[in-house]
Amino acid sequence: MGMDEAADEVRDKADEAQDAAEDAGHAIQDNPLYRWLVTVGLVAYGVVHLLVAWLAVQLTFGGSQEPASNTGAMQELAEQPFGGVLLVVVAAGLLTLSLWQLLEAAIGHLDRTDLERVRKRLSSLGRAVLYAALGVSALLTALGSGGGGGGAEKSLTGRLLGHPAGVVVVLLGAAAIAAVAVAMGVKGVRRKFREDLRGDPGTVGTALGVVGHVAKGIAFLVVASLFVAAAVTHDPNRAGGLDVAFKAVRDQPFGVVLLVLMAFGVACYGLYCFVWARRPAHG
Repeated sequence: MGMDEAADEVRDKADEAQDAAEDAGHAIQDNPLYRWLVTVGLVAYGVVHLLVAWLAVQLTFGGSQEPASNTGAMQELAEQPFGGVLLVVVAAGLLTLSLWQLLEAAIGHLDRTDLERVRKRLSSLGRAVLYAALGVSALLTALGSGGGGGGAEKSLTGRLLGHPAGVVVVLLGAAAIAAVAVAMGVKGVRRKFREDLRGDPGTVGTALGVVGHVAKGIAFLVVASLFVAAAVTHDPNRAGGLDVAFKAVRDQPFGVVLLVLMAFGVACYGLYCFVWARRPAHG
């Protein structure tokens, strides 16, 4: 067998393996239980955002003991009747969302051009990591091992700033968060989120998507600015997640009004997730 024939055989086997993987992925996506769990996951994701918004409102008026963050939302769920069961359902749904986006990253977006397909698949991979982290957080909270607030971000930032190149790494992290923030805002303003949906979400659904995505973009920009401040001042206490960002907004002039508006926007994103749950685009 010549070199060309051997190369052709290798390519044929690779194509067959890819086709088999795509067939298996599509079989999973067509499974009714899988689709139901995706819907449950999107509803759970919406509930988490509504709880974060509620905790932010309580933070505004000094009435919350939980951080206004994803972790705080999980703790809030845990304190409800049958909270453990609810958290297990939330975890199952969110981990299914992670699987959904992993499949999209591996075999999805075939209707896109090569460059656009790469961009969309990387976006799906990022979502998969986010959903997996939230799912694990829900599971750990159900088991009584949940973490708290923005402490993890502060601790990691503190360790990074202790290294010679730490400032650069933290600034790069801030740039990445800012890039996500801008992408979220653009997705809302340009209504690109409709690509994630089957069919037209309607006037209300579109409005919720626009306001929700823009609000999340603004919140992430605040988080990015906190990491920049931590890097510039070498003070890891200035870094943090959404809970720290909300507190930073509250402490500004007209901070109460700004925080209520941000909470409203995050709540809009939560309600948009319910619209998304009714018509997720698969494949």
